[in-house]
Amino acid sequence: MNNTIIEISNLRKDYYIGEITVHALRGVNLQIKDGEFVAMMGASGSGKSTMLNILGCLDKPSGGSYHLDSADVNTMNRDELAKLRNLKLGFVFQSFNLLPRTTALENVELPLFYNSRIRSKERRELAVNALESVGLADRMDHMPNQLSGGQQQRVAIARSLVNNPVLILADEPTGNLDPETSEGIMRLLLEISQSGRAVLMATHNYTLIEKFPARILK
Repeated sequence: MNNTIIEISNLRKDYYIGEITVHALRGVNLQIKDGEFVAMMGASGSGKSTMLNILGCLDKPSGGSYHLDSADVNTMNRDELAKLRNLKLGFVFQSFNLLPRTTALENVELPLFYNSRIRSKERRELAVNALESVGLADRMDHMPNQLSGGQQQRVAIARSLVNNPVLILADEPTGNLDPETSEGIMRLLLEISQSGRAVLMATHNYTLIEKFPARILK
């Protein structure tokens, strides 16, 4: 039986601009279990980024409840949220967010520096394994500007996996890629979900999503 990784109930997020209240999220209910591949669809301004920021413990909702791998996120302070992000979550972004003067291997190692229990030798081994898992065993010493867009996104995905998270949050991960490369990244994310991790991606590209067995949220 699959474990519930995300459970949110009546989640709301309001923004206040002067006397105007913008309701970004209105009473959202959602469950995601481990091994699920979920696509959150919607045009710009539909609340996808707001939802990802809350699920990624980067922002707090205005109301409702959020549990991540059974932890009550709403009750946590800033330090507890930072620890939860580091241990439970992996992030993949449209713009890759790689450090330009750092090798692929060193970019993947970065999240592990925040875990004092992991020694330097183990940190390197975990980063090597993550890069091998995304097909970049022969690109570990390359700088980002020596890699194609697809390869840079694979480095970013390896970085998201290196802490062995329960959930990968991907924000428009194929937005800067050509169609063929985009399909390769989608296949990789699908393989990650099939290995047992939950994957939630935000996208507006329905043409791409419909080629893959994702659960679609609108």
